[in-house]
Amino acid sequence: MDSMIVAAARLLATGDLLGALKRVALRNDAPALALRGIAMAQLGDLVRAKILLKAAARSFGSREPVPRARCVVAEAEIALVSRDLTWPAKTLTAAREVLEAHGDRLNAAHARHLEARRLLLVGHLDEAEQLLAGVDPTPFPPPLRTTHELVVGGIAIRRLRTGAARAALQRAENAAREAGIPALDAEIEGISQVLKTPAARLIGRGEERFLLLEEVEAVLTSDALVIDACRYVVRKEDMLVSLTTRPVLFALARALAESWPGDVSRNTLVSRAFGAKEADESHRARLRVEIGRLRGELHRIADINATRDGFVFVPRHSHEVLILAPPVEERHGEILAFLADGEAWSSSALAIAIGASPRTVQRALDTLSEKGKVQSFGRGPARRWTIPSLPGFPSTLLLPGPLPND
Repeated sequence: MDSMIVAAARLLATGDLLGALKRVALRNDAPALALRGIAMAQLGDLVRAKILLKAAARSFGSREPVPRARCVVAEAEIALVSRDLTWPAKTLTAAREVLEAHGDRLNAAHARHLEARRLLLVGHLDEAEQLLAGVDPTPFPPPLRTTHELVVGGIAIRRLRTGAARAALQRAENAAREAGIPALDAEIEGISQVLKTPAARLIGRGEERFLLLEEVEAVLTSDALVIDACRYVVRKEDMLVSLTTRPVLFALARALAESWPGDVSRNTLVSRAFGAKEADESHRARLRVEIGRLRGELHRIADINATRDGFVFVPRHSHEVLILAPPVEERHGEILAFLADGEAWSSSALAIAIGASPRTVQRALDTLSEKGKVQSFGRGPARRWTIPSLPGFPSTLLLPGPLPND
């Protein structure tokens, strides 16, 4: 291989982006275009990076499938970091299969981790775990080992396995120290903050307090009946009743839990579930129907008994009823949570990540924009949304950049 290309690739691997660019800045051959594209991506000029990588892929052509596949992987990484979730994931899978077929294990592994990171981002944890199942990161270079452990840690955090998450982050920290790339250290520190900051509020018996993630894990594995307002489910140890598509039933369950061990008046339940100020006969009839439905959903873990004024929770085999709520509750909080990663999202990407219709997400963004909670730039398909004042933690995704592996 061209000695200048090899030198540029080595500099890129150590994080010396400007040094790498100096060696290929005046060249327009395919390998130089690819390296310039990766360097520009790491410098943050994603638009220029995409142009260079597309040009490199065209220059390589079908007769050079491996370098072309590497360009596709680099494009996929840019799409992921820029939150372009409409970028065809199957194209990345096809590129990975080409790399695997030609023995380019390092770049194939990098592509596999990109796939897992995308799945983690949109909440497909089972598929992300399947992709990494059986992967041994030991032979990987330090940057890729760091990426592997961060994905493993991210999955563990989403699974509320704090012990496994801490172990993965420690391994990531060790690998990043070997790599000597400051961006990796910053990324690990950012993700580690998730374990050090409040993840939820615990509400019970008229009191509430903030919980760290490991405390959330302890609550969910206790024998308490938990109304989980973070995921809209009711839990009792290994029994789980999802009410994500039954907002009225969840509103009733939460209202009953907030007053436990006391009862809740019918007027209060009507107000919480239906938004009515006073309960007339039609509201009372509807309340009876919905309470009956809630009894049916929760029959394995709790009874709901009628009292003179309303209804009361009677948990089965539990001596405590607790509510697990987000640290901050407000309308469209899920959108704000995704935007909190510091990246610029399109409305279509948010719709994919949240699992809502693009129209619903756009209406929510317009509402948040009117309140000054989000801001946008660009027009049409190029329009992106961010939070004006970002929280103190960076994105949970990396941009290490795949390198030639000849």
